[in-house]
Amino acid sequence: MATIDRTDIGAAEVRTSASPASPTPHTPWARALGLAVAAAAVVVTVLLAFLWPTVTSSVKDLPIAVAGPSAAVTAVEKQLDTAADDAFAVTGVDDRAAAVELIRTRDVYGAIVLGEKPEVLTASANGAVVSQLLGQVAGKLQAQAQQQADAAVQQAIAAGKAPAGTEAPTIQVPVTDVVPLASTDARGVGLTASAFPLVLGGMLGGILISILVAGSWRRLAAVTAYAVVTGLAVTGVMQGWFGILQGGYWLNAAAVSLSMFATAAFIVGMNALLGRVGIAVGAVLTMLIGNPLASAAQPLQFLPGPWGEIGQWFVPGASVSLLRDLSYFPDANAAFPWLVLAAWGAVGVVAMLAGHFRNQEVSEAAA
Repeated sequence: MATIDRTDIGAAEVRTSASPASPTPHTPWARALGLAVAAAAVVVTVLLAFLWPTVTSSVKDLPIAVAGPSAAVTAVEKQLDTAADDAFAVTGVDDRAAAVELIRTRDVYGAIVLGEKPEVLTASANGAVVSQLLGQVAGKLQAQAQQQADAAVQQAIAAGKAPAGTEAPTIQVPVTDVVPLASTDARGVGLTASAFPLVLGGMLGGILISILVAGSWRRLAAVTAYAVVTGLAVTGVMQGWFGILQGGYWLNAAAVSLSMFATAAFIVGMNALLGRVGIAVGAVLTMLIGNPLASAAQPLQFLPGPWGEIGQWFVPGASVSLLRDLSYFPDANAAFPWLVLAAWGAVGVVAMLAGHFRNQEVSEAAA
């Protein structure tokens, strides 16, 4: 029988432990530089996505009503087009009450009331930009009315119908806020600032559930539970604590929950269909396309081309419009944003189930 020399074994172990570990292979130069360029391109893309709507926006086609006789409405519309370069899209109405109704239903953002007592109606709940524009309109109307009154007095003096030194009465064009913001969010910054965290919240839930939860039905249950709990908690903070949201708590909570569900379900569904790349697809559509086009801080009409309208077909735009309507414009028709959010959620659920049954077929074929 052969004998084993333990001295030789120990020496071998010493030589093995003392030998240097094999060096980690270096990343090829082309790949290293390519990754750097790709990362820079991603940063530029994100920057453009967030800056483009703001930089390229312009004051145009803001819907307002003008109340008064048709001839006077036409004259005012021409004056606005000449002075403001198509900044307003005018709808003629008969009287002040009709203009107020259009503002409350959010068919227009403000109104000009003509007649012996001119007035400008606004709704600060539509945002600070709208209030500032209509305030400027009121100032111009007041200046024009004052000039006309002064000219009439001078003509009367020249014709001997008024004594010298007669002064025209001071003309005032008041600005009435028909739909004001709540005192707890008097500048409207809370509703605007909350748009991005809501988008991020939906994405975070979808990504975490995609990675950490296995099983299509379990993922669907997790997305539903996440949306409901988050909706209740977020609404409690925004409405009960900070007073950003107004109206009914449960209706607002349903809107926030549906928004969370729509984003999270879509990301999980894309992951079920496409794998990890599906998470990126969901994130890009939500963060880099939907969020910049949401028009959270400005009227959607200000975005170039049809992009403002297109943004309302994505979850961020629909959720912002829905929460604003529920809080300040209960008379507005909010069916469209509800349907948009439900549609994105339904697409996510269908994608989850499709991925589930496809995986089952693949497993059965492999067996």
